[in-house]
Amino acid sequence: MTPKRIDPQYRKEKILSYVVEEYVRHVTPISSNQIVDECLCDVSSATVRNILAELEEQGLLTHPHTSAGRVPTQSGYRYYVNNLMHEIKLLNEEKKRILSEYHQGVSEVEDLLRRTSEVLAQETRCPSIITIDGEHKIFCHGMSFVAGYPEFHNIERIQHILQILEAKERLLELINRDIEKKIKIYIGDEVGCDDIEDCSLVISKFGAGRGPKGRLALLGPTRMNYEKAISMLEYFSELIDDMLEGENR
Repeated sequence: MTPKRIDPQYRKEKILSYVVEEYVRHVTPISSNQIVDECLCDVSSATVRNILAELEEQGLLTHPHTSAGRVPTQSGYRYYVNNLMHEIKLLNEEKKRILSEYHQGVSEVEDLLRRTSEVLAQETRCPSIITIDGEHKIFCHGMSFVAGYPEFHNIERIQHILQILEAKERLLELINRDIEKKIKIYIGDEVGCDDIEDCSLVISKFGAGRGPKGRLALLGPTRMNYEKAISMLEYFSELIDDMLEGENR
């Protein structure tokens, strides 16, 4: 069996994973020299350049005209989410800190969902949206974060995203689609809305027991930290369920 460390597919996936994760953190194209220095120290720059070229031919990476470095494509993010992303769980300290954000107390379901939307947006730095099944109420917070995303420096792009977030019916249509699993990730044009085709939408269900059911969602750039988004949505979904169960006991 070929050792994993020299397996070409392993190297290719390791480089793709590195490019995605570094681009998510820093929003700057990733060079072959950086990959050699920080990711694959035992591989030559020429080999890394060849692998980057292969990834680009496969449509997983691309490079801006002004830079020799690579950035992920929509297909690159999709491959990463489907095959390379690690499952992460929030630490107990993080959970305690998040719970402390509810210290003001919530007396009604709407108060709980409104507060959850606020805290979720603060924790992820993404607009958060919460809907209740069968109702036309939307709790949305964090819209101001859109203006701070480096890739959305174009005012027109920012306006398009904000218009979608303010369009109640369209937002409900996007979020309340049937999803088979508890978490669903739409990347780029998978979102199904031309005005936000360079965004991603991550949706989770809540309401496993008694009480209202609905959706939690995060909208952000395709450069979203998917691992954190998923872990946060999973935790907040469980948190809502626990709080609703407590109210109905």
